[in-house]
Amino acid sequence: MTILDGKQVSSDIKNEIATEVTKLKSRGEKVPHLAAIIVGKDGASLTYVNSKVKACERVGFQSSLYRMPHTVSEIELLDKIQELNENDDIDGFIVQLPLPPQIDTQKVLNAVDPDKDVDGFHPTNFGKMALDMTTFIPATPFGILELLERYDIPTKGKHTVVIGRSYIVGRPMSILMGRSGFPGNSTVTLTHEFTKNITQVTSQADIIIIAVGIPDFLKAEMIKDDAVIIDVGITRVPDDNTEKGYVIKGDVDFENVSKRASYITPVPGGVGPMTVSMLLKNTLLARERHKKRADIKLLER
Repeated sequence: MTILDGKQVSSDIKNEIATEVTKLKSRGEKVPHLAAIIVGKDGASLTYVNSKVKACERVGFQSSLYRMPHTVSEIELLDKIQELNENDDIDGFIVQLPLPPQIDTQKVLNAVDPDKDVDGFHPTNFGKMALDMTTFIPATPFGILELLERYDIPTKGKHTVVIGRSYIVGRPMSILMGRSGFPGNSTVTLTHEFTKNITQVTSQADIIIIAVGIPDFLKAEMIKDDAVIIDVGITRVPDDNTEKGYVIKGDVDFENVSKRASYITPVPGGVGPMTVSMLLKNTLLARERHKKRADIKLLER
């Protein structure tokens, strides 16, 4: 069994991005600028956004963080998004989820300029991804693809089972694993809460990608020997025996499943670190895209 070390791969990617940023600086070019809007004071969201700010510092990106109160109106948030859309200095930005109940999340995501949507959530980018066109792939699925590629895990002709159908992970992964190319060319089964006899499905899978938010959902008896297991789940489970009062659990019963798997991602340290790195990679791609467009406009003058 091989551990898919997302922490190490993420570090490698950040080093590669930092090298590219150094080259940009040496040519006197603008470095990528990533911005984030965070609404309220959700602890997990604050931790995640702060990790993005630190990652930007590490690779040499410029970063901006816009904090808005939990009571912010939808109109005020949409105005801030439009402000960032029109700010040519910002290459990409994200709106940290979840949002408070007075905000229509889909309306907010739709308001982000697709050319700055480095989260890959805008319908335009999702549609391009489904059509196998160049676009921003959502950061977590992008990170999973990168892990599969860097560990050279065969996907062609394999049976991939995706558990969970969220637009953030499950649905995009089902599309990406079935696309032409590597990683891809899999036969994909998308399962969810209404799937009957799920063990019958998962026990036939060569690759399982699970994102349901239910700790230890995937048991050893649900997989076949030598399956590849990608665990996207991350849940705080109360535990009075620990200093923090909780432990972090994935969707996979790691202790037992790892004994049968050929490759497996740990939680934490698997998919999680990859998400931030791929957000940085999308921002670098956005900067390159914006520069090309600016160069074309200069030539047309």
